[in-house]
Amino acid sequence: MTSLHLYDTASRQKRVFEPQNPKRVTMYVCGPTVYGPAHIGNMRPPVVFDVLFRVLRGLYGEDHVLYARNFTDVDDKINAAAIKEGVDISVITDRFTKVYMDDTGALNVLVPTHQPTATGHMDDMIAMIETLIAKKVAYAAEGHVLFSVSAYEAYGAFSNRSLDDMIAGARVEVAPYKKDPADFVLWKPSKPGEPEWKAPFGAGRPGWHIECSAMIKTTLGETIDIHGGGIDLVFPHHENEIAQSVCAHDGKPLANYWMHNGFLSLNAEKMSKSLGNVIRPNELLAKGFSGEVLRYALMTAHYRAPLDWTDDLVDRARKSLDRLYGVLRRLTPIDVAPGMGAPEAVWTALKDDLNTPKALAALFEIAGRANKAETEDEQSQAKGELLASAKLLGLLEQDPEAWFGLSDLDPGEKARIDSLISERAQARANKDWAKADELRDTLGALNVLVEDSPEGANWRLKG
Repeated sequence: MTSLHLYDTASRQKRVFEPQNPKRVTMYVCGPTVYGPAHIGNMRPPVVFDVLFRVLRGLYGEDHVLYARNFTDVDDKINAAAIKEGVDISVITDRFTKVYMDDTGALNVLVPTHQPTATGHMDDMIAMIETLIAKKVAYAAEGHVLFSVSAYEAYGAFSNRSLDDMIAGARVEVAPYKKDPADFVLWKPSKPGEPEWKAPFGAGRPGWHIECSAMIKTTLGETIDIHGGGIDLVFPHHENEIAQSVCAHDGKPLANYWMHNGFLSLNAEKMSKSLGNVIRPNELLAKGFSGEVLRYALMTAHYRAPLDWTDDLVDRARKSLDRLYGVLRRLTPIDVAPGMGAPEAVWTALKDDLNTPKALAALFEIAGRANKAETEDEQSQAKGELLASAKLLGLLEQDPEAWFGLSDLDPGEKARIDSLISERAQARANKDWAKADELRDTLGALNVLVEDSPEGANWRLKG
């Protein structure tokens, strides 16, 4: 079986994944700043890296993969929201941490091994800043502590930008206390009414970048296997993380592989809270969209490619899942042989830099085999392969009857409808279109919606 290959942003090429220790594979992904509800674009990183988490666990064992995803719970927007409501920042962050966990849970995202918070690692940040000052790569000025980019010769190599481009791209604050306009904040004074923490270099709060470096070191170690996040974090966030971590740890790399997912757009325009064109997962869920449909839709494009979110995308995702659940429903009486795993085609797709579109296509190949299987052994194998493959993608973990809304339907009525569906399928196979139409009308009168697919007809009750 082929090795896992991942595209590494730092080297700009696919590389064979070789963990430092196969018994302790480490991954860190930058999580949300919890000042408000996430939008559907914010769900792409948790879904992408959840798939990678599942793949790594499948390759190295569930107990040998450590995944940390943080919560930034101190920030200007959090402070502003807390002041507006007249509450402690924890009221805001607890509220929206729960919303985020509910949303990701609905999308069947596994809970990471570690979920560190910035406020829970303040001492670690202060200690790292002290180390950087002692190494003379950071300096205190007017209540601030800043990282000196000139002290790190490789600054800019990760994002492949010149210093002038970086300054312009970061919209850096040109402040009189900075030795260089590109120097970035590690610590800053708190404004009146904002929370502050005591530190040897003055009371205040941390800058954004130091948070992740400190949490990575504490939860996973100085050098980790994989660091992930959205493509928008390459600069300045990840460039700055690298600079401060490498300097704090005597030249040791922060991560051996860097992975970044592409943007999600809405009807061909970048989805952004600042632009106001956002769709929130909790709103979609409240309208009756299944979280599994949203997850499937997010996996229809390769994670590094942009993805345009449209009503058509969601509709196609639902119909695709209907087809797969329809196959499982028809295979309900068939037991799965023990020890069944995902076939090589699925593993090959996922090992090729998480090629989820190709893996999804492989699911339908298995579903097609299941429909054509003539023996119970063949059906058992196909069902086992379908379920094992889907689990790697976080799909098909619901009961098929529940998926189609049939759990509470009278068994006799369900059997009658299934019989009519079978009769209609036979009429279509015989090209007796008049009989097929007559049966469809009969089903319609029973409030049954029938959807035909290459894997067979699926049905659910209307409305």
